[in-house]
Amino acid sequence: METLDRSRLQDPVYMAQQIAACEKEIQKGIIGQGGIIRQVMLAMLTGGNVLLEGMPGLGKTRLVSTIGRVFDLSFKRIQFTPDLMPSDVTGTNIIIKNEQGSSFSFERGPIFSNLILADEINRATPKTQSALLEAMQEHTVTVGNDSHALKEPFFVLATQNPIENEGTYPLPEAQLDRFMFKILVRFPSKEELKGIVALTEGSEAPVIEKQMDGEGLLAARTLVNQIPIADAVMNYLLEIVMETHAPNPYIREGASPRAAQSLIRAARAKAFLEGRFNVSFQDVKEAAYPVLRHRIIAGFDAISKGITEDEIIKNILDAKSALFEKI
Repeated sequence: METLDRSRLQDPVYMAQQIAACEKEIQKGIIGQGGIIRQVMLAMLTGGNVLLEGMPGLGKTRLVSTIGRVFDLSFKRIQFTPDLMPSDVTGTNIIIKNEQGSSFSFERGPIFSNLILADEINRATPKTQSALLEAMQEHTVTVGNDSHALKEPFFVLATQNPIENEGTYPLPEAQLDRFMFKILVRFPSKEELKGIVALTEGSEAPVIEKQMDGEGLLAARTLVNQIPIADAVMNYLLEIVMETHAPNPYIREGASPRAAQSLIRAARAKAFLEGRFNVSFQDVKEAAYPVLRHRIIAGFDAISKGITEDEIIKNILDAKSALFEKI
């Protein structure tokens, strides 16, 4: 049951408490994925899109459908397959015949929902993958000569299998950059697996109740954007992004300017969720991994030595943190 007091949508303390209540409600239906839920919430608070990488069956569809119920948002799942066409995602113009003759009418595709689960996105061809680009960045869909606005709030949560799996098409850098976060979904521990089995195979499923709606989420986003960032923290953030472009045998290509924008938004959202109205160095450090891991292209030296993007990010953070601690 929704408990949102609409007269307090501009109250940052109240709205932070309501978002925390939404997060708690989502956790009732998802076992052992607290960190993932938190990062997805950060993205939703900033209007960002999320890419989840992990094997099938780890609860990604359940997560999105649970979020839809808690926020009372429309939800569509698109199963990406090699034969999926762009029009299967965006919709298409169809011919309507009547007494006056023939005319075109736009038949909307599943992209016209608040929450989109793009399941196994890297099993579709690059042409179909690119059908999401405009929707993710501009929140519009263009078919023929007409542009159609998407519902707000709009959020894409895409899943992909590990790249080394058969039958996958690596996402191009331009599309990867549209995702605010790339989150790695691990296999649950034995205790977590026991809880998942009890939750899904038990006689009584948990009741997930609506806590907020799209209007409340958009109001919270406005408050997040108003959180100030001190000059020292901003400089630290920018130095991290710039360091990905410094000469480094482990990095072939560094992060784009969109990475800095995503870091700012994610750090603000983390502070907001924790009831603080200032951004800390720690907020930036924790946001750096999901923001940067898909925007850094590892060099040959890193690949040959088995050095991951997360290890490269850690080295950058350690170096920059040590430098700023001396100031």
